[in-house]
Amino acid sequence: MKQVVTFGEIMMRLSTPLNYRLTQSASLEVNYGGGDANVAAAVAGLGIPAAHVTCFPANELGQAAVQSFQRLGVDMQHTVYSGKRLGLYFLEVGASLRPSKVVYDRADSSFANLDPAAFDWDEILKDAQWLHWTGITPAISAATAQATADAIAAARRLGITVSADVNYRRNLWQYGQTAQEVMTDLVAGCDVVVCSENDANDLFGIQVAAGAENKFASMGEQLMARFPQIRQVISTRRKTQSASHERIKGMLFDGTYTETPYLDITPVVDRIGGGDAFMGGFIYGALTYATPAEALSFALAASALKHTIHGDVNLVTAAEVEHVMQGNTTGRLVR
Repeated sequence: MKQVVTFGEIMMRLSTPLNYRLTQSASLEVNYGGGDANVAAAVAGLGIPAAHVTCFPANELGQAAVQSFQRLGVDMQHTVYSGKRLGLYFLEVGASLRPSKVVYDRADSSFANLDPAAFDWDEILKDAQWLHWTGITPAISAATAQATADAIAAARRLGITVSADVNYRRNLWQYGQTAQEVMTDLVAGCDVVVCSENDANDLFGIQVAAGAENKFASMGEQLMARFPQIRQVISTRRKTQSASHERIKGMLFDGTYTETPYLDITPVVDRIGGGDAFMGGFIYGALTYATPAEALSFALAASALKHTIHGDVNLVTAAEVEHVMQGNTTGRLVR
C-alpha cells in the first residue's frame, strides 16, 4: 500500500495540567503536534503508511519532535534540518463555562524560514497515493507557501490525490500576500477540500443566499464550479454546549449532499486536533470503504473519539472507530 504524505509545521505544545490556568500552573505538559502532522499520525495509527515532511532545527528539540512522531509510526525520513527555532504553542485547558485558550510562540521558526528548494517533491511523493496540507502551512511565510505550491504541482504531475483543510487563520497572514491571493491557486490543485461556509466566503468570495435550503450544499456546489478539480467538499458542524460538551456531525458534498447524525461528546477531554482526526479518518475511509457516506461516518466517529484523548494526535485503531460507527457510544467497560 502506498503512503499518505502530509506537509506542515510541527510545534511543541505546552499545556496546563488539571485544567489549571496559565497564570497558576507551576508545570506544563509537553506534547508535539501540527495540523498536517496530526493527520499523518492518525492515518498511521489506522494502519495506512504515512509520512510527514517538515523542517526542524538541528538540535535536541528538533530530534525530540521527530522521535515523537516516529513512535506513532510516521515516516520522518524527509525532514529537513535548518534554522534555529522550534515553534511553540501554549494551551490553557478550559472547563465548563471557561473556554480553552491557545497562545502561539512560533515567529521565526525553522519551518517559517525553510528553503523551498530543499524539498525534492518528485522523490518524496514517488511512493505516495495521497498528499494532504492545511491552510496554516502557506500562511506562515512566502517560503512555506512556495513549498506548498511545489508539492501540489508534483502531486498533480504524478496523479496523486490532493486534499486540503483550508483552515483560514486570519492572524497568521503577515508576510505581504493575502490568503485570498495565495489560497486560490493552491486550492485549484485539490481533489478533496475541508471548507466551511464562512471560510469559502472569506477566502473565495463565495456567498450563500440567506434563504438557501441547504447552505453547505450551496457552498459546495459553488466551490466545485469555481475549482473544477475538486471532487468532494467535506466539513463538520459543531454545536458547542460548553468547553466540556460538544455535539458534532459530518457533511459532504460531491454533487449530492450527505450528512451524518450528530454525535454527543461529554465530557470533552481535549478538543485540539479534532478536525485533524476527522481528516485522517476521511482519508482512511476514502481508501478503505466503498462509499463516500461510509468514509464520512468513519471520519466523524474518529473525530468524536479524539475529543476523549489528551494531546494533539488521535490515538485510536480502526476497530475502535468502527465500534463507534456501529452505534456503540455508551463507553461501557471493555474486558
